[in-house]
Amino acid sequence: MLDAALKTQLKSYLEKVEHPIDIVASVDEGDKSQELLALLNDIAELSARITLSVRRDDAERKPSFSLNRPGARIGLRFAGLPMGHEFTSLVLALLQVGGHPSKAAAEVIEQVRGLEGDYLFETFFSLSCQNCPDVVQALNLMAVLNPNIRHVAIDGALFQAEVEQRQVMAVPTIFLNGQVFGQGRMGLEEIVAKLDTGAVKREAAKLSAKAPYDVLIVGGGPAGAAAAIYAARKGIRTGLAAERFGGQVLDTLAIENFISVKETDGPKFAVALEEHVKAYDVDIMNLQRAEALIPGKPGELTEVRFAGGAALKASTVIIATGARWRDMNVPGEQVYRTKGVTYCPHCDGPLFKGKRVAVIGGGNSGVEAAIDLAGVVAHVTLLEFAAELRADAVLQRKLHSLPNVKVITQAQTTEVTGDGHKVNGLTYTDRASGEVHQLTLEGVFVQIGLLPNTDWLKGTVELSRHGEVIVDARGQTSVPGVFAAGDVTTVPYKQIVIALGEGSKAALSAFDHLIRSTAPALA
Repeated sequence: MLDAALKTQLKSYLEKVEHPIDIVASVDEGDKSQELLALLNDIAELSARITLSVRRDDAERKPSFSLNRPGARIGLRFAGLPMGHEFTSLVLALLQVGGHPSKAAAEVIEQVRGLEGDYLFETFFSLSCQNCPDVVQALNLMAVLNPNIRHVAIDGALFQAEVEQRQVMAVPTIFLNGQVFGQGRMGLEEIVAKLDTGAVKREAAKLSAKAPYDVLIVGGGPAGAAAAIYAARKGIRTGLAAERFGGQVLDTLAIENFISVKETDGPKFAVALEEHVKAYDVDIMNLQRAEALIPGKPGELTEVRFAGGAALKASTVIIATGARWRDMNVPGEQVYRTKGVTYCPHCDGPLFKGKRVAVIGGGNSGVEAAIDLAGVVAHVTLLEFAAELRADAVLQRKLHSLPNVKVITQAQTTEVTGDGHKVNGLTYTDRASGEVHQLTLEGVFVQIGLLPNTDWLKGTVELSRHGEVIVDARGQTSVPGVFAAGDVTTVPYKQIVIALGEGSKAALSAFDHLIRSTAPALA
């Protein structure tokens, strides 16, 4: 199952295992069960501390397996084959069950251990989902740390009947004790905060008590990370507050145009960004969604208020809150969001195997989505508002070569329809003839660009008609001492490499502003 190179690498990791691990496999006679047994036998052969036993007559999902430590109560199970993006989750689970310490913050680990009550988490994932491992790894760790917590990670593509029965139409979807707990990327801190209801209030009080910063960066994507590094290198007090470190990059599957790096993926790139920032004296504050900017008068501090109740002050502020997927803003879209309406073909595509779907948008992202989905679903209809597709020629040629894809241009989507539980169709108007058409389908993948995250800035800094922060050549906004960088601004071409440069420039501009002013926080 595992090739020689992967076995060698895994064997070196398993040398860190300190306690015996019992793997209990639940299988039947199916092909996937045989593949799972091959994988688990490979793992057991790599460490004398790992034993494997097989059960065929139990009531567990098949194929699945649990990881156990003799003398400890650990409720951790994988239902399916954790390969692809989830192979790292399996390796981490083996290490943690085997006693190797987690890198999670000590205070968060203590929060997990202190949780009272009984928790059964079930996470539906897909092997192509780059967001799912964060959730799976967080809940696996929680199951290792607290005997009252159990977690089952379920491959939705392998357990289609359960996906249908529980109406799972987006991954990751997390159930807690049978009820939906959350959907989409969630890290350990976010999950714990949702369970420990007093944590948000405690954290807000802790942050509000912090001393003012020389520069406060709001946003943790490429622009925010670059700004933090360049500011910290100047020796000034630097803070970075972000809803999630990595931003939109976390939802990017492949990165092939970052100069000097031939290819990587979004989550890997985001980890590298965070590790680089942590190498400097930067105060990183995650799970902080900005709600208001309160500019100070000349010589006074600027305040940023956050959704959890925290308020931070700084002499200068760099806005780097990026952008989010643009909605169609048609009836039914929000009603059926995650119930057939989705924005990530890589993550959710496997859940629509053998079904009919539509892709909205004829740019590069839309055409790439249609090409990817064509290999999984029964049929793809791509709808483009304009008279022609806007994607690169090479992508269009590939798209038109696929037999199960239909392209409709001059199509204005007017409604997403459903049966009250999930999507069953889509209505569009032919802009050339005015005729209204109805498509019968099970999924709608929206790929129509990005919308800047500037709702919290209205009435404070000047915005363009598209909602972007207007900046000059130095990244300065209309408010002195407040700068902006990246996809949130009017700077053209929303690319990672450009955001990094703009973030660096904004930090240098903020430093220049500090040394030319009498800002009270500057030492």
